[in-house]
Amino acid sequence: MDLQSRLDIYLKKKPKLDPTTFIANGAIIIGDVELKSDVSIWYNATLRADINSIKINSSSNIQDNCVIHLSDDYGVKIGSYVTIGHSSVIHGCEIDDECLIGINSTILDGVKIGKNSIIGANSLLIKDMIIPEGSLVLGTPAKIIRELTKKEKKSIRLWAEKYVKIKNFYKRFCNK
Repeated sequence: MDLQSRLDIYLKKKPKLDPTTFIANGAIIIGDVELKSDVSIWYNATLRADINSIKINSSSNIQDNCVIHLSDDYGVKIGSYVTIGHSSVIHGCEIDDECLIGINSTILDGVKIGKNSIIGANSLLIKDMIIPEGSLVLGTPAKIIRELTKKEKKSIRLWAEKYVKIKNFYKRFCNK
C-alpha cells in the first residue's frame, strides 16, 4: 500500500478513548489509537498513529514526554498494567502485560517484550529483539541480564496500579 493510501486510512480515524482514560494537558493523540479502561497519557506525550495503529490495554500509563509511533510494517501494542517511563520512545513494537519500561528507554521496530519484564532506564532495544517473559534488560544496546524474582515481578503491577490512583485524582481535580 502506498503512503497516500495509508495516510487516507489512518489519519481519518479518530482515537477511541474509554471514558475512564486520562489525557493530560499537552498530550497529543492522532489517528488510529485505541485506549482501554484506566489508561493514562501524561503531559506532553505524543501518540501518533498516522500509518499504522496503536493499541494500549487497561491500566497502563504513558508518562511525560514519551513518543509512541510506528512504521508501515509494525504497529504498537501495549498490554495491561504497563508503565512506560518518562521520555521513552516506543516505536513499532509489542509490550506484553505487566512490564516496566525505564525512563528514557528506546524500543525499536519489531521488538517483542514478554510479560512481567523490566527494561532498565536508558536501554536501547534494537530491531526485532525478543525479550522472554520475566526478564531484566539493561544497556545500550540492551542485553538480557537475568530472570526477575517473584517480588520484582509483583512490583511491576503495583507501579501501574499506583498510576491508576494518581490518574483518578488528576481526572477529578485537574485539567478542568
